[in-house]
Amino acid sequence: MFDLILTSANLPDGRRGVDIAVKDGRIAAIEPGITAEARERIDAANRLVSTPFVDPHFHMDATLSLGLPRMNRSGTLLEGIALWGELKPMLTREALVERALRYCDLAIAQGLLAIRSHVDVSEPRLVTVEALLEVREKIAPFIDLQLVAFPQDGYFRAPGAAAALERALDMGVDIVGGIPHFERTMEEGAASVKALCRIAAERGLRVDMHCDETDDPMSRHVETLAAETVRHGLQGRVAGSHLTSMHSMDNYYVSKLIPLMAEAELHVIPNPLINITLQGRHDTYPRRRGMTRVPELMAAGINVAYGHDCVMDPWYSLGSGDMLEVAHMAIHAAQMTSRQAMRASFDAITVNSARAMGLEGYGLAVGSNADLVLLQAEDPIEAIRLKATRLAVIRRGRVIARAEPRLSRLDLDGRTATVDPAAYAPHAGEGGD
Repeated sequence: MFDLILTSANLPDGRRGVDIAVKDGRIAAIEPGITAEARERIDAANRLVSTPFVDPHFHMDATLSLGLPRMNRSGTLLEGIALWGELKPMLTREALVERALRYCDLAIAQGLLAIRSHVDVSEPRLVTVEALLEVREKIAPFIDLQLVAFPQDGYFRAPGAAAALERALDMGVDIVGGIPHFERTMEEGAASVKALCRIAAERGLRVDMHCDETDDPMSRHVETLAAETVRHGLQGRVAGSHLTSMHSMDNYYVSKLIPLMAEAELHVIPNPLINITLQGRHDTYPRRRGMTRVPELMAAGINVAYGHDCVMDPWYSLGSGDMLEVAHMAIHAAQMTSRQAMRASFDAITVNSARAMGLEGYGLAVGSNADLVLLQAEDPIEAIRLKATRLAVIRRGRVIARAEPRLSRLDLDGRTATVDPAAYAPHAGEGGD
């Protein structure tokens, strides 16, 4: 007796019409025609069943705070930081928890079951840390939430930030963060990378650093991050987030930089929605796209994982917690329109992001956690194209969210029709690379 069987499922790796059996919160079998009994059966009807979406870069302490205390009128990164600075003295633990939990409900409905959130530790009360630790505990049955100690105003630049970061780690924050390009000088930025990597190595923690989030091609802190990763033996445990300066760097320098990043086994986390919105604001025309060199990084074997970054906060007034929207924008901004590249973008919001976060038990294999999403699409490309409806979201073998298929019923001068957006996918065997 299984707890759940999903029948006739298509999988992201191209397998079609297989059954997935779940027992005791884990995947027990993946094979065609499972006839055993189960407490619940869901007919996937040759729709896509995927692992959950994963967001490796978010700011849950700021989410849903749009308009508090005012709007970002210039739309720039720096005004967003200044606006957040105005809001910080007004923050309360109760309001932070309420907004974060509301966002978590949205995330679950979108099939987003793992999030890494940066938490600002520049505010001396650390009310942000207290609130997000509470949220992490409350949401643990449904979402894997990692927290990054993030000195938003600069590790050296903000008074007391270094001590506050250490306190946040002592309180139970998981990961060491930084923002070297926001320090006063390039030298202090490099020094902050070195200090923060040393802290992580001494504490046995991961690193996830906002790095070179600027249009300045001379902002090259990722080079220091790669070197310090190797120096401290942190390979595979360090992420460089944003890296937008790479879109403006000299090609010869990048030809040296990317192999250094590959040697350090860095994870790279672009944030397509936010990067193309905030960057290039000082350009006239041609205007830079603002996103790092995703195809080149992937070609070098570097793990690239897309983040959402912001939803309705001082930096971004849009957003819906939909990682398919993130992948959709990445395809456009990076011009990754081959079918292979589009499938790689689906990986960047699922398996690649899980790898960047070091999630255990994540995957579509026997023995993996039974965390699954049934989508109103036949394959990953169609899921991205349609931002497909999440028909069922499953956590440890239990359905925790359901939705009806998105259908439109037409009445056209006596001719009626039902339109299913997912019915326009290429037939099996068509639409190859």
